[in-house]
Amino acid sequence: MVHLLKFCVVLLCISYTSTSYAQSLSSIDIEPKQDSLKKSAFLKQIGNGYFPTKYFNFDLRYLVKYNQFEGFRTGLGGVTNDALSEKYRLNGYTVYGFRDHRFKYSIGGGFRLAKKTNTWINLSYTDDLQETGSTKFLTDSRLFQFFEPRLLNIDLFHKHITKSISVEHDFNSRLLSKTELSLSKIDPTYNYGFLVNNNLFDNFNIASAKIAFQWNPFDHFETPKTKEKEIKQGFPKFTLQYTKSFKDAFDGDFNFSKIDFRTIHRIGNKKHNFSEITLVGGVASGNIPLTHLYHAYPNNITKESILQRFSVAGLNSFETMFFNEFFSDKFTTVQLKHYLKPFRITNRYKPQLVLITRYAIGDIKTPERHQEVSFGSLKKGYTESGFEINKLLFGFGLSFTYRYGAYHLPELTDNIALKFTFNVSL
Repeated sequence: MVHLLKFCVVLLCISYTSTSYAQSLSSIDIEPKQDSLKKSAFLKQIGNGYFPTKYFNFDLRYLVKYNQFEGFRTGLGGVTNDALSEKYRLNGYTVYGFRDHRFKYSIGGGFRLAKKTNTWINLSYTDDLQETGSTKFLTDSRLFQFFEPRLLNIDLFHKHITKSISVEHDFNSRLLSKTELSLSKIDPTYNYGFLVNNNLFDNFNIASAKIAFQWNPFDHFETPKTKEKEIKQGFPKFTLQYTKSFKDAFDGDFNFSKIDFRTIHRIGNKKHNFSEITLVGGVASGNIPLTHLYHAYPNNITKESILQRFSVAGLNSFETMFFNEFFSDKFTTVQLKHYLKPFRITNRYKPQLVLITRYAIGDIKTPERHQEVSFGSLKKGYTESGFEINKLLFGFGLSFTYRYGAYHLPELTDNIALKFTFNVSL
C-alpha cells in the first residue's frame, strides 16, 4: 500500500506537469502560422509519447513504472527521427528495477526499403522481463499507451534474452502488417518446470516466427494544410496474429502454434453516450509452456481484505480475477463498456460514468505438465460487472466491480474489487 501511494504521487506529478506544460504552451499567443504549426506538432509528439529533440525523440514510457517484481522501474529510451535520417533509425532503452536490482535494456535499428508502403526491416537485441501468460500483438508496437494501470499489480514475470529481425509493411493506409523471426532464451523468475516426454524444463529456448495484421477498414484520412496525415478513427478494428515455434531449429525446445484475434467496435458518438465492445480470443496447440499460455488479463492482488487489494483499475482487465488464478490454451473474452455523456459540473470539471460487464471462457488440456504452479480452468465461464466514475480529481476516479456466476467465491468481500482509475490526456 505504501508503494502504491508513492506511485500515485509520481503519477500526479507527471500528469500535473505534463498537462500544465501543454496548457501553458496552448495559452501563448503566437501570430505567425509557422510557429503555431510547430507548437501543434510538438504537442502531438508529446501526446504520442515522445519528447522531440533535434535528432532524437525520447520515449516517455520508460521514465517511471512500477510492478510487484521490480518495484520502481526507471530509465531512458528513444528513437532517432527524420531530421537525422529518413531511411535509417536507431532505437533502444535502458531501465533499472530497484527491487530486483537489475538493469534491462534493448538496442535495435532499422532501414526503410520503400517509403510509399512504409516498409522497414528492423533488428533488435533485448534483455528484459515479460509477464507470463501475456499476449502482445506485433502491430501494437505502433500504438502508444501513456500509462499502463495493470502493470502496477503484476508479479509473475519471466526473463528473456531475445534476438529478432522483423519486417513492417503497410498494404495500404488501413491494413498494416508486421512479420518477425525471433530466438529467445526464457528463464522464469518463479519456481516452475514444464514436463515434456519425461523431461523437465525449468528454462528453455524458443525459436519462433510471427505474422500480424492490423485492419482498420473504416478509418478516415485527411491531409490538412500542415501536409501531415491525420486519422479519424472508424470502427470496428481487427487484429490477427499467428505464431509458430520450431523445435530443433536454432536450438528451439518446443513445437507449438498460436492464433490470436482481437476486434474493437464502438457504437455512438464519443461526445455523447457511446458503447465499446472488445472481443479477444486465442487458441494454442502443441508443447506450449506456461510462459506462452493465456491468462484473461486479471488485475486483482491476492490479499485478505478489500482495502489491501485497493489499487489501480486496468483499461481492459478483469478487476475481480486474481493474478495467476487461471491459465488457458484456448480462451475468449468479451468486454462491454457503456460511456455516459460526461457530467458538466464546470467547463473544466466533467466526470464520466462508465458501466462495465466482462465475460471470459477458456480451457486447458494438460495442466499436469506445468509443475510447481497451481491454477484453475475457465471452462465454466467467468463474469463480472461494475462501473467507473472517471476524472473526479486530477485524472483520478473510482471503480467498483462485482464477481458473480460460476466462479463466485464463498466470502462476499472476495468478490468485490474497489479501485481507483487514472485517465489523463495531453
